[in-house]
Amino acid sequence: MSTTALTAAEAGLVSCEICRLLARPASAADPGYCPRCGEELVQRRPHSIQYTWALLIAAAICFIPANLFPVLSTTALGSTDSDTIMGGVVFLFTSGSWPLGLIVLIASVMVPLGKLVALTYLLITVQRGVPGNNRERTRLYRMVEFIGRWSMLDVFVDTFTVALVQLQPLMSVAPGPGVLFFAAVVVLTMIAAESFDPRLIWDIGVKTERAHG
Repeated sequence: MSTTALTAAEAGLVSCEICRLLARPASAADPGYCPRCGEELVQRRPHSIQYTWALLIAAAICFIPANLFPVLSTTALGSTDSDTIMGGVVFLFTSGSWPLGLIVLIASVMVPLGKLVALTYLLITVQRGVPGNNRERTRLYRMVEFIGRWSMLDVFVDTFTVALVQLQPLMSVAPGPGVLFFAAVVVLTMIAAESFDPRLIWDIGVKTERAHG
């Protein structure tokens, strides 16, 4: 005979999304506020999966022009050169600055793509009720949420470079359209991660375990 642990929701408790405190709601219709940090308690975020999918699809669409369009245009002595993200990575590797090129590759290509894949995986497993390690999936979500705080680093470097290198008419640097799409990818994935309710991972996991138990 298999037994499944009682979840917080089944015990009539609500977890605060800010400080993670388990609190007993005032009522089912109006849970009230967290007694520790004062944040409004929510049983589950309404339409969490739908909102996350919409934001994720928009970010995936913006990811394509972000890598195809130039992110920087450099004008020196009358000639203008435009570089995409991958073009800049290749240039850094071939010029011997491979550590910097590796940082740009990870921050500008691998991290945004990894966030898109990770959130897609979480959404599919929640929607389909795929059995698995709920703790690992929760850790994956926390990692995506944490990385999102540093995702604007590449955009900051580009804008900082533009502000520094302005020696007109000898030399000037201007941001390309790729920067706008890259910033859109970063912002959309950050909002998508915030829209996703990680408590759904445990809801679906418990239902699946009891269905197979």
